[in-house]
Amino acid sequence: MSGHVFHPGHSALHGMTVVVETDGALTYVGRYDREDSEGVHLLDVAVHDARSGMAKENYIQRSSKFGVRGEHRQVIVPAHQVARITPLGSWEQARSS
Repeated sequence: MSGHVFHPGHSALHGMTVVVETDGALTYVGRYDREDSEGVHLLDVAVHDARSGMAKENYIQRSSKFGVRGEHRQVIVPAHQVARITPLGSWEQARSS
């Protein structure tokens, strides 16, 4: 069902694995829980730091292919740092648009 939200009252992204890109060096990959005044709440989160030497694109592609290696049970990405939120499955298509 297109547009169906499994949990009424939640965002359409609720429960989906997403990529949260920031204006800084960090990119988060995890399950979207909710978004509020604190920021974007993610569960089972992997964090990529652009200063690590691995390109962000390679990290996300690897996460998509082999699964997200959750390093943190829960992370809140402050709202002012969020540049873009994209479902992991459509990240490559969104990046090329």
